[in-house]
Amino acid sequence: MISSRLVAMAMAICLVGACDRPWTTPEKGAAIGAAAGTGIGLVAGGSFGAVVGAGLIGGAVGYLGGTAIQNNR
Repeated sequence: MISSRLVAMAMAICLVGACDRPWTTPEKGAAIGAAAGTGIGLVAGGSFGAVVGAGLIGGAVGYLGGTAIQNNR
């Protein structure tokens, strides 16, 4: 339990530290897609592999969607 909290805190610190410039539209889409995919996988009660897979697929779809929106502007 403690190790999972430490990993979550380390990930949050890395995310905040990596934000040295405004995100592009594809990056925003990837972050939102990954969060949505992971959340849906968790709510559906999937195993760890299914949840990670849903997050990866959501991130990829979000990135592609963000790229399409950016190219449309």
